[in-house]
Amino acid sequence: MASTITSPAQPCTPPNRRRTLALSGLAHALHDGYTDAIYVLLPVWRAEFGLDYVALALLRGLYAGAMAALQVPASWLADHVGGRAVLILGTVLAAAGYALAGFSGGAMGLYAALLVSGAGSSVQHPIASSAVARAYGSAARGPLGTYNFSGDLGKAIIPAALSLGLSIAPWRPSLWLLALAGVAVAAVLTLSMPRIEPAPPTSASQPSTPRRSGGGFPLLLSIGVIDTGVRMGFLTFLPFLLQMKGASQPLIGAAFALVFLGGALGKLACGWLAQRWGIVAVTLSTEGLTALMIALAAVLPLLPLMIALPLLGLTLNGTSSVLYGTVPELVPADRTERAFAIFYTGVIGSGALSPLLFGAVGDQAGPVVATLGTAAAALVNLPLALALGPRLARR
Repeated sequence: MASTITSPAQPCTPPNRRRTLALSGLAHALHDGYTDAIYVLLPVWRAEFGLDYVALALLRGLYAGAMAALQVPASWLADHVGGRAVLILGTVLAAAGYALAGFSGGAMGLYAALLVSGAGSSVQHPIASSAVARAYGSAARGPLGTYNFSGDLGKAIIPAALSLGLSIAPWRPSLWLLALAGVAVAAVLTLSMPRIEPAPPTSASQPSTPRRSGGGFPLLLSIGVIDTGVRMGFLTFLPFLLQMKGASQPLIGAAFALVFLGGALGKLACGWLAQRWGIVAVTLSTEGLTALMIALAAVLPLLPLMIALPLLGLTLNGTSSVLYGTVPELVPADRTERAFAIFYTGVIGSGALSPLLFGAVGDQAGPVVATLGTAAAALVNLPLALALGPRLARR
């Protein structure tokens, strides 16, 4: 499958490429860690403020909704004032949201704080992804896989560290320390992040709109939307499943670390496997196994579930690495940033809405039934992946 990415008019030097990748990965780790730290906080906020499952899902949904709604505006702003500056300011804003959450005295304060933090995190995906893609040009699939892997490291480290902090200190000081970490990352980006290359000029032979590729990009987006909805819906209920099985707060944090470490491995492994087995074969495998592992998670006792969590994380996150790495191959180089913004708008929007949907199911039928509903949703991606195959072949 030929790539449509071309190198920028003035390609990055190898040291700047590596620095761009490393610092984009650092930003990805922080912002993804911020996003998934909310899962560890849900039981704490439920006990503190007496919230039901829909209200808890709204906390996660508002954060993800702000991220989704501002993806395209963030890419537009980067075109006008520079991606590097927007990435730094967004990181500061995300940290400020967590600091505000630590001062909140009720659910409304949390809603406002998470909206602020989600708005700050909206800039990271389209800008950092396109920075890596432009720095590496036609060789970007591997570096993009590394960039995606770094996000899962943040998901593993930050929620686990926060859970440990919650076991020895109140939740408010823990959030303030988390906000300080964000300020530190913003300072590193300010001092060391290379200039992000602009989009190469459009020529007559390179159209300025994404190629349709027989519907390849819309199908890819549809698979991503469902995959993300399944993942976010399941993770919303994981801490409550663990509580039902007798897990303590530190053990819940350890469980999320196991899931996200497995997810990091899944992103690395599935990106590599997609190059050898093909995108469709890997997607069919990961989505089918995801449905099976989620169903097992709903019924297994605590100890077998803890043992199975790394494999569940591998299947749960593996598909996303395949999908993200394919986005630049379906669009012209001058539309890479916009295509990433559209893709992330869809998948993050799904991540915002799906917890509300499954949360309503959980309030009516309980967390076990809602969890099984996410397993059923994963199976919808199987026919979509089969439909994507011929369109990829035509490219």
